Formats: sequence, structure tokens, C-alpha cells
Amino acid sequence: MAGSNPPETAAVDVVGIGFGPSNLALAVALAEHNAGAPDGKTLSSRYFEKQPAFGWHRGMLIDDTTMQVSFLKDLVTLRDPTSEFSFLAYLHRHDRLVDFINHKMLYPSRAEFHHYLEWVAAHFEPLVSYGSEVVDVRPVEEDGAVTAFDVVARDPGSPDGPVVCRARNIVLAGGLRPHLPPQAETGERVWHNHELLGRLDALPADADPRGFVVVGAGQSAAETVEYLHRRFTGATVHAVFSRYGYAPADDSSFVNRIFDPEAVDHFYTAPEDVKRMMLDYHRSTNYSVVDLDLIDELYRRVYQEKVHGRQRLQVHHLSRVADVTAGPDGVRATVEFLPTGERTVLAADHLVYATGYRPAAVTGALGASGAYCRTDADGRVRVRRDYRVETDEHVRAGIYLQGPTEHTHGLASSLLSNTAVRVGEIVRSLAGAPALTEV
Repeated sequence: MAGSNPPETAAVDVVGIGFGPSNLALAVALAEHNAGAPDGKTLSSRYFEKQPAFGWHRGMLIDDTTMQVSFLKDLVTLRDPTSEFSFLAYLHRHDRLVDFINHKMLYPSRAEFHHYLEWVAAHFEPLVSYGSEVVDVRPVEEDGAVTAFDVVARDPGSPDGPVVCRARNIVLAGGLRPHLPPQAETGERVWHNHELLGRLDALPADADPRGFVVVGAGQSAAETVEYLHRRFTGATVHAVFSRYGYAPADDSSFVNRIFDPEAVDHFYTAPEDVKRMMLDYHRSTNYSVVDLDLIDELYRRVYQEKVHGRQRLQVHHLSRVADVTAGPDGVRATVEFLPTGERTVLAADHLVYATGYRPAAVTGALGASGAYCRTDADGRVRVRRDYRVETDEHVRAGIYLQGPTEHTHGLASSLLSNTAVRVGEIVRSLAGAPALTEV
């Protein structure tokens, strides 16, 4: 066995790295599998999450924002509409089902859906070590074969040192990492939007910001602009992006079929040039796009402010932030208008980068075991149809991915849309059922 720390318990069948919605859905699927499994065929699991408690984009739980997927695309319904962990079951449990029906809502508020996720997560709290960051995944060898992994997790607040848990399989669902432009740095006055509400709530009670700069053209950027403009009625909000304007998301009925479960099969078996074509054609369903209602609302505000002669919402299109200087008294952002190269200096209290997220490198997250993952010609991890990573032949233990599989499984790989079905396929594979169709 590689590594010196002994595991704290006997091996478990599955260790989940990360406990956001994807591995929460996996915990549900495993529990439901175990409920119907014959004796001796159940699957044990444990999860490590570096956050101190369950949370999903807490910094962007802006009041009045809604989900961009139907409530029916919750953790379970597309796999099992009768599950006790569905969003409808949550509403019934909280005596709001009739009220929700009367509301005629297909897209619940983000705050309500987050509360649903917390409600489900509470059922599995004994299986989760919160505040524990996985720092290494060590291979365990027996007779020349890797039969398990020792997952090493560190809790900075614990005096007992790292915890080591032996796993026959691991499921990596580390989520996305905030993305910043090159050379951008965050600090007291410069943030990524995933920190937005926490940073604003931490401002002194007597703080009266006079200006914000928001960089980005996607949904989160537009939501940030709208919220800052609405909350701080004396502040000027500068929206800066390189496009001519916010682009609308394509959520039309036919195009939305790109998120159907069967679309994963179509994408997985397609030639590489067809995969690239599909991703290029349908990026407008998910990347750097904004709900049309929000675009119309922001334009309405810009126009009405022109009518009244006080322009608090200022849109700098075809522009980029060329330089940022932050000091104790505020931020100075140099904005370049791309067609002419003309530069303007904007003075503000804070700058917010709403510039999206990127998946963490898979091999890096796996520590010492990352070297066993096979990659394609572009250096991307090769993933089977059942979301199991292709590894060297002597590796018997399984590595499964939830999230960074867009190149193999399509656009829905990091979204809620297909989560319920995906975890069912992973559990089927973990249980040793016949493999899903491969290329």
C-alpha cells in the first residue's frame, strides 16, 4: 500500500469527493438502491465536503431570482417520480404544495430550490464530513493491482490530523472554480460574483457605495448588475463586456432537447467533429447568455434613466477592462473601447468579476492516483459512457466523474438537467450491472 497513514475504518464501497447537488443526488440514488437490494448487495458510502455546511452558490441567492431549469429536473424525478426526495415531496412536507400549484410556477425561486437541497442533504448528514478537504487519493495495491484508494481529507479545525478513508470506488464531484481574466486579482474591493452577497453583507452598516463595476456578459453578470442597481439606489453601476449587448439564452422547446437524457447517448457515440459541431451550435443554451426577461428589464432601466436625465446604469459594450487599481478609498478601472482603443477611467467603490467558472483539473484533484487516468490526444481524461474514468489495466478500483465530462457526454454534464438520470447510471455501474452501450 502506498502512503503511511492507515485508514480509519474498513473500506467503503463509494467515497464521494465533494457534496454539492451531484453527489447529494448520488447519495439519494444509493439509498434507494440499497432499499431494494438483496442482502449483501447494498453499497456503503461516505462523502467529504470542504464547505462547513451544505451550500450551492450561496453568494448568488439573490432575492427574486429563479431557477433556469424546471422543478421536475430535481435530484430524482427523471429517474423515479415516486421518490420521497423529489421537489414535490419537499413541498408537501412543508405544506406548500397547493400554494405552489396555484402559483403556476415551472421555475421556483433559487432560494426555495436551495432550501429543497438543504432539506435533502439533512437526511444524509451522518455520511458527510463537512469542513474536510480531500488533499490526496492514494492507490492501494494488492498483488500488483490497485484494488482501492485511500482518500486523505484534512480538516483545518481538527487537532487529530488528516482522516484516511479507504474506498473501493470514488466519485469526484468537486464542482466548478471561479474563473478570472488573466492578471486579475481579488481583494477587499475586487471580488468574483460567487462572493457577492457575503461581501455586501459584510460592508459596514453605514457604508453607502457610490459606484460598482461589473465585468461579464452572462446570466450571473446581468443578475449582479440588476441587484446592485436595485439595492444601492444612490450608486452608479457600470456593466462592462466585450459584446455589443447581452445575448439571450435559447431555451426554446426543441433546442432544450439537447439536455434530454437520450441526448447523452447521441453525443457520446458521435464522431469528434460532430461533437464539436453540437457544442458550437448550442452554446447559446448555457454559456454567456441571459434570460430575455432580464435583458428587457435592464434595457428598460437604461431607457427610463435617459428619459429622466440621471444615468445610474451605464453599459460599456465592446469594451474590456485593461487595468484595475484598488486602494483603501476605492477602485479605478481603466476600460478600453475595442473599436477605437479609447480608454476611460471609471472610479468605483467595488469591482465584481462575473466571468464564469471552470472545472477543476481532474488529475490534480486525484493526487497520486491521477497518473492512472488515461487521456485523449488533447490531454482530456477519457470517460466511459457510465461516467467511469478509463484507467490503466491494473487499476480495479473505480474512478467516476460528475461534472467535467462535457467533452464526452455533452452540455448537460455539469448541469442539474440530467443529474437524476446520471447518478442512476453510476449506481448501476457500481452495482455491477451490465455496462451501458459504449462506442
